[in-house]
Amino acid sequence: MPKPYAVTRTTEIAAPCAAILALLTDFHQWRTWSPWEDLDPAMQRSYSGSASGVGAAYAWEGNKKAGKGTMAITGVTDDRVDVALHFDKPFPADNRIVFTLAPTGPERTRVTWSMYGEMGLMMRIFALVKSMDSLVGPDFEKGLARLKSAAEA
Repeated sequence: MPKPYAVTRTTEIAAPCAAILALLTDFHQWRTWSPWEDLDPAMQRSYSGSASGVGAAYAWEGNKKAGKGTMAITGVTDDRVDVALHFDKPFPADNRIVFTLAPTGPERTRVTWSMYGEMGLMMRIFALVKSMDSLVGPDFEKGLARLKSAAEA
C-alpha cells in the first residue's frame, strides 16, 4: 500500500505576490530559478498548452540526475499555484506541487513550496535510507533562494 508524504519549505521575498506569480506560472521562467534546471546542460525541454497559467505544460528529459517527466499548471489564484508533476524516470511517480503566497508587508511575500505524493514500493525501500524530506528539501531551499534572487532583481 502506498505511503503518503509531504515536503514543505518557506522563505520570505522582498517582492509583491504578482511579481512572484509571474515567475511561478510561466514554465519558461523556471529556468531562472528551478533547482533542477542545471542538472543536465543538454537536457531536452518542451513547452505546450497555454503560454502561462492554467493549462501551461512542460516536459523534460535529461541524464540520470535530471530524469524524465512532465508538469502542468492545474490551478492559479492570487495566492496559490497548483502543479501536477509526473516522473517517468528514474521511476514513475505522480506528485502535487503547491506554491502558496502570503503578503507579509508592503512589497513582501512569504512563499511556501510544498510537494505531496505517495511512495510506492521502490520509494518506500529507498526511504529507509533517505527520507523524501532530506532528499527533496535541500532542492526546495535552493530553488526558493533562486526564486528570491529572481523576484528581487
